[in-house]
This record gives sequence, structure tokens and C-alpha cells, in this order.
Amino acid sequence: MRDEIRKIQQLMEAADYVTDAPVATSVHLATTLRKPLLIEGHAGVGKTEIAKVMARMLGTNLIRLQCYEGLDAAVMLYEWNYQKQILHIKLHETSGRTASEEEREIFSEPFLLRRPLLQAITQIDQPPVLLVDEVDRSDEEAESFMLEVFSDWQVTIPEIGTIKATHPPHVVLTSNRTRELSDALRRRCLYLWIDYPDFDKEVRIVQLKVPQINQALAREVTRFMESLRRMRLAKVPGVAETLDWAHALAALHADHLDETLVSETIGTVLKDADDIKRFRAEVAKSGLGPLLATP
Repeated sequence: MRDEIRKIQQLMEAADYVTDAPVATSVHLATTLRKPLLIEGHAGVGKTEIAKVMARMLGTNLIRLQCYEGLDAAVMLYEWNYQKQILHIKLHETSGRTASEEEREIFSEPFLLRRPLLQAITQIDQPPVLLVDEVDRSDEEAESFMLEVFSDWQVTIPEIGTIKATHPPHVVLTSNRTRELSDALRRRCLYLWIDYPDFDKEVRIVQLKVPQINQALAREVTRFMESLRRMRLAKVPGVAETLDWAHALAALHADHLDETLVSETIGTVLKDADDIKRFRAEVAKSGLGPLLATP
């Protein structure tokens, strides 16, 4: 492994993120080449966490843009603080200033509400990490607008003028693939796919994030989750659910899995009624043993 990649991996591990060479290499290239990093993968496998770890690793702040259907430019970029503008006008009704002077006053920096993209562009001390979370939930118009901003890292506010980034941010985009992203966005980014971790890696994650759990139980939990993911489920549990369950078991002072304990806590792992019915039917037919067996 190259020294640079090894260093990134060590820094990410020091920031409590269990990683591997492909992830560390992607982070290294994204920060070195200053290209957006598009991360796709199953829900709950740690995509968002990479951006948080990058911010800690780089000693900068994280700016998050949470995407959703109907996301528009005002929410992404900026809005005017209308309440503050109206209050200012009422307080200065007798000031004698002309309408144009009043307009210049209320459409100035003190009345500007900076949304995530503008915050990322205008941070002047050091580049922040801009997390565009679940970009697949936004529509194509919002995606195109983001691409336009990413191309030049500048925006024009009609009342103020053009604002250009002194230090363009590091950008991480995440997607759960609820819709296919445009080719233009994919070409603009480096790409990283994150799958469910293998057994040993997931055990390490559990032991790191839930230190109060014993090693034997951590391995049982991880083996059980691997078996669940091989079942035909509507909502396959990710690493986030593994950790939720491990925390729940630690809170119950459990030291091993049995059918009663699993039945009582399965709601921390499976979040769909049909999935729970399918799981209970499987346990009723074959017991818990096959779910804990090494494949």
C-alpha cells in the first residue's frame, strides 16, 4: 500500500471509522484532485459517515445539504430574511431615506440567509467538507443546478453581485440508488461503491462502536446479521442496524443470543412487518442455529 493511502487509512481509523484501502484511496484522491466523491451503496453501510470522518480528519467543518423531492435553489443557495427586512423598514420609516437607498440597505449581506451551497462557497479560512446527502432523492433540476455551481464554484446574487469561492470545498455526495443519477453528474465525480462489510470488518466495527459488548457476542451478532441479509427481505438491515442491536443487547447486559432475546429485540434490526413475520416463520421452522452457523 502506498504511504499516502496508509496514512489516510490510519487517520480514518483514528477518527473511529473502520475502513479499507479502496475507501482510503478514494478519500485521498478526492482531497488531492479536488473532485467530488460520489458514494453509492446500501442504506446504513456508512456512506454519510465518510464525509463526517473527512471533516474531522481535515480539521474543518462539515456543511450538510439534505436532499429531498422538490428541493429548490433557494433551499440550496440562499434566501432573504424577509422578517428582518420588514422589521428594518418599520424601524426606519421616518429616516428620510429614499426608496432606492432603503432597497440597497435591506438587500445586503446582513439580511442574507446563507444556505449550504453558499456557506460552502463563502467559507474563507479553509475548505469545508460539503456533504450532499441522498442526492438521488432530489430531482433532475436540482441535480443540474448543483452541477452548475460545482463547475465554477461561484454564484451570482442579483442584488449583491458574483461571489466566488476562495477555497472550494471538498464535496461528498451519497446515493441509495432510489433513482439513476445523470451521466453528467457521474462524469464530474470520482466514484465509490460501498457494500455490506465482510464478517471480520463488521466485527471490528461492532467492537469499536460498542466497546461494552464482549467479543463472543459481537461475533454472534455479526454472523446473525450476515444470515439475515441472505434472506429475502423487503428492507435489508445495514451496519447501522447492527450497531443499534449491539447497543440494545449491551443495555440489556446480554452475553449471548438465544431465541427469546432475539425475538424480543428483533425490532431494532427489522423494520418491516412482513420481514418480521418471515423471520419468525424461519426461526419456528429451523430454530436459531442456522442463523448463527458459519456459511
